[in-house]
Amino acid sequence: MAKAPRGFREGKYSYHEEVDVTIDNLTNLGQGVGRIDGWVLMVPFALPGEKVRARVFRNHANYSDADLVEILEESPDRVDPRCKLFGKCGGCQYQNLNYEKQLAYKTQQVQGLVDRQLGVDSYTVLPAIGSPKEYGYRSKITPHFQKPMDGRDLKIGFLEVGRRNRLVDVAQCPIATEAINETLPVVRKNVLSNFKNYKNGATVLLRDVQEGVITDFKSIVTEVVGDVVFRFKASEFFQNNPFILPILAEHVFQQAQAAGVSYLLDAYCGSGLFALYAGRHFDEAVGIEISEKSVEYAQNNANINGIKNCSFQVGDAAHLFQEIAFPAEESVVIIDPPRKGCSEEFLEQLFAFDPARVVYVSCDPATQVRDLTKFVEAGYELAMLQPFDLFPQTRHIENVATLVRVRK
Repeated sequence: MAKAPRGFREGKYSYHEEVDVTIDNLTNLGQGVGRIDGWVLMVPFALPGEKVRARVFRNHANYSDADLVEILEESPDRVDPRCKLFGKCGGCQYQNLNYEKQLAYKTQQVQGLVDRQLGVDSYTVLPAIGSPKEYGYRSKITPHFQKPMDGRDLKIGFLEVGRRNRLVDVAQCPIATEAINETLPVVRKNVLSNFKNYKNGATVLLRDVQEGVITDFKSIVTEVVGDVVFRFKASEFFQNNPFILPILAEHVFQQAQAAGVSYLLDAYCGSGLFALYAGRHFDEAVGIEISEKSVEYAQNNANINGIKNCSFQVGDAAHLFQEIAFPAEESVVIIDPPRKGCSEEFLEQLFAFDPARVVYVSCDPATQVRDLTKFVEAGYELAMLQPFDLFPQTRHIENVATLVRVRK
């Protein structure tokens, strides 16, 4: 048995003890979950239905982390990964799982969160909508490299599985677009040629847009969603699966206008994606954003598209709805907050405004469902929960919740 490292917690298993376990589920981090006599083992890259041999490397209070050593009985859902770095690079978790099952487990992930926090059988999550492209879909990647040090090989890529600082050298990325993979060798060569000029590590950008693959963080770039044109800074956030984005945007629009409301408010508008795509069909739409520069881009995008009924304003976090004159009973609010979800302060303001409908777009169903409990407490009813798979081969899932104010 290998010598345990300093800090290893003694517990159910010894360090590097090998055990055979049957996997019965996946966590929301994409890890296989197995149980032996009630004790849980987390085994990355093991699939439900498989019997595997796992090597324990960490004990917790009520479960252990283990590495996959050998597959003893293989799942019929297992497929060959396209990437030779799968299992080492931390970017993907599901390249070994067929795509239909990926969608099924992602749907199950959202349903499990809903059942635990909102009540079993209280709300049914619709089947996740898959991406038109399972590979070659990602239009932005940001490989990075570490500070130059003697004796250390230069690696340009992403974090290794289970490591906080160790990088995997990534020469090609199958989930990135073809154009990005054609440009990546050139970018890598440029970094290698100028490596001695870097005093610290750095991140490089490859963004596949209308202008081609852009590597300058400060460039203004163009994306088209449906028939709406968006221009924004290359380094700024914009959904980076352009193949499913029109489907997502259309769903958000359809849910926003379903009750025939007249006014739309986008409370995290960024450069105007939902405010413009959906808002042009309303009597009037307003986008609010704390970033002054994003508001400038959003207003420019309205002008580029000739959309005159949409305006944008910089919002003070403490008084986001103060200058909104829309009648609440005729208004819908779209929110697409950061991964951490909505703050208490924001929700208090939203509930005080009291719109007829809310369409909540989230890249983290866990924080979204946490917030949904507060919507229900505030008198909203969940009308629809629809996941979208913006990131095939990974554990990530986007979820759209439609909420309707119950007025008595």
